[in-house]
Amino acid sequence: MNKPEKNLICEGGCHCGAVRFQVLIDRFVVEDCNCSICRKKGFLHLILPPENFTLLQGQDMLVSYTFNTRVAQHTFCSRCGIHPFYRPRSHPDMIDINVRCLDRDLSDKFTIRHFDGQNWEDNVEQIRD
Repeated sequence: MNKPEKNLICEGGCHCGAVRFQVLIDRFVVEDCNCSICRKKGFLHLILPPENFTLLQGQDMLVSYTFNTRVAQHTFCSRCGIHPFYRPRSHPDMIDINVRCLDRDLSDKFTIRHFDGQNWEDNVEQIRD
């Protein structure tokens, strides 16, 4: 892993380009969750405070999906279906970025922690640090 020594500003978005965002990355740990929705989406979770996130375009293209407790707001592009970010149940006041939706491949900059989301209630405190 080639971890950066300082914060990174990156842009990202959905596949078709309708939704674009910018993030300030100051945390280089991501979670790979095995819950039913994250496993199917291939989401690598980078949870950031809202002040580190700017939606540049595409608010009108976003659709929200909720299930179970209805706390998490799973947003996705209504045109291409990609889920670049959302409001997670574990941190409802934060933004959860899918690292795979950043414009640059930064996978070597992050430590990937596996999170057992299939047993969410038993394990959620592990990611609330």
